[in-house]
Amino acid sequence: MARFGANLGLKLLALVIAVFLWWVAQGTSSVERSYDLPIVARGSPEDLVLTEQSSEVMNVRIMGTRAMLRTFRPEALEYTIDVSGAKPGVSDYEIDASHLDLPRGARIVSRSPARIALTFEKRSSKQVPVRPDVEGTPAPGFEVDRVEVDPPRVRISGARSEVLRLGAVVTETIDVSGLAESTERDVRVSSGGGHVWVDSPGLVKVRIRVVPRPEEAGATKEG
Repeated sequence: MARFGANLGLKLLALVIAVFLWWVAQGTSSVERSYDLPIVARGSPEDLVLTEQSSEVMNVRIMGTRAMLRTFRPEALEYTIDVSGAKPGVSDYEIDASHLDLPRGARIVSRSPARIALTFEKRSSKQVPVRPDVEGTPAPGFEVDRVEVDPPRVRISGARSEVLRLGAVVTETIDVSGLAESTERDVRVSSGGGHVWVDSPGLVKVRIRVVPRPEEAGATKEG
């Protein structure tokens, strides 16, 4: 019976060659992989607002070698749609993935969806009052006497239907818990989301006057 150690050098060489050939085969064999790429509309006319998009991502299946796809970075890619010629209403766009920047030798096998619908609405703006959002209870014996907002009104812009429905905007919450003196704060203003925003700078000054309760003030004078 031949000893295991016989021709050990040749056996090790054969093993190295087999591993190398396996590695080469793995690197050059073609595979398919699926990726979700964000769909981004660019160039929207200034008088329009994009209010609805039938799909936020495009799924593409890409074929390439294992080695090639290992170095592929899909997070750096997005599918852009030129909407500079859009009109109010629904616009339908064909998805053409051929211009995606793929590694050399890679090709797109399929993409979904094949088309995407984008809904545009006329842009509008108006001024609305600012409503301060104050919560909490001042220190014992004190109360909030008055809250003033400067400026008292701000301009909002966005999709016409949503702008027309919005009657006021609200500040971020101001907590007055434990206050025993008046305070003044710069706070942000929010339109509440949707397709409406507060025009720059989006900050207002809120003055909160905190005073002793009437019964506390009377007791102080009597004393």
